[in-house]
Amino acid sequence: MWFDAGVNLTNKRLLSDLEGVLARAHDAGVERMLVIATNEQESQQAINLCEQYPGRLVATVGVHPHDASEVSENYVDILEELARHPSVVAIGECGLDFNRNYSPAADQQQVFTQQVLLANRLGLPLYLHERDAQQQQLEILNQHCAEHTVCLSHCFTGGPEQAQAYIKRGHWFGLTGWLCDERRNKELLEALQLLPRDKVVIETDAPFLLPRNIKPRPKMNEPSLLPFVGEGLAEGWSTALEEVAQVTLDNSTRLFNLAELRG
Repeated sequence: MWFDAGVNLTNKRLLSDLEGVLARAHDAGVERMLVIATNEQESQQAINLCEQYPGRLVATVGVHPHDASEVSENYVDILEELARHPSVVAIGECGLDFNRNYSPAADQQQVFTQQVLLANRLGLPLYLHERDAQQQQLEILNQHCAEHTVCLSHCFTGGPEQAQAYIKRGHWFGLTGWLCDERRNKELLEALQLLPRDKVVIETDAPFLLPRNIKPRPKMNEPSLLPFVGEGLAEGWSTALEEVAQVTLDNSTRLFNLAELRG
């Protein structure tokens, strides 16, 4: 059994064939998955999906840095109300992205800080996005993140230096099909040996980041392809695929407090 720790199930490409996506995931042993939200509207949509498929889906609520300049005036209150839904297991996807700068840096930092404080208040993990902004993200976390607030570096693709900075703060790490991309995974494979195995989860980030170790190559990534990410991790860890499935499932259960949601 596998747990997909991050799928953009509100994306139109997946939503247009939702029943098929979920059926194929089930057939591949991906019994449960976390629906990522990136703005206020998607947060509500993610919760709606969880209500439609109880026991199979859990969700985040939050605002991605790309959407930071588009928040409503009372977005914190909206997120806080949504986050109290029993299917919500993390705040995010939130953080900083100074690579594309779809929102001004000041807006990103303000909206990110407010979500850190929200996670502190609610006792939920932070589901973190970061691109070309590690130093600034660490500064905000070190200043505002409570000791009890768990942090997951979603879609971690960095090298040993970046990994060490997050390990120092006790972060968890979400690994994707980037592991399987021989064109750009060298630094990540070096960092992999440093990551604490009891704080690693795997995610498809579907429909994005299609693993390159799939032959023939599908048109789109989806949760059913999570075992191919597992294969990349098994190779990197020099261990059996079954062990990777069990370890990452156990880690996801602890990180997102999934035991309370079973049944």
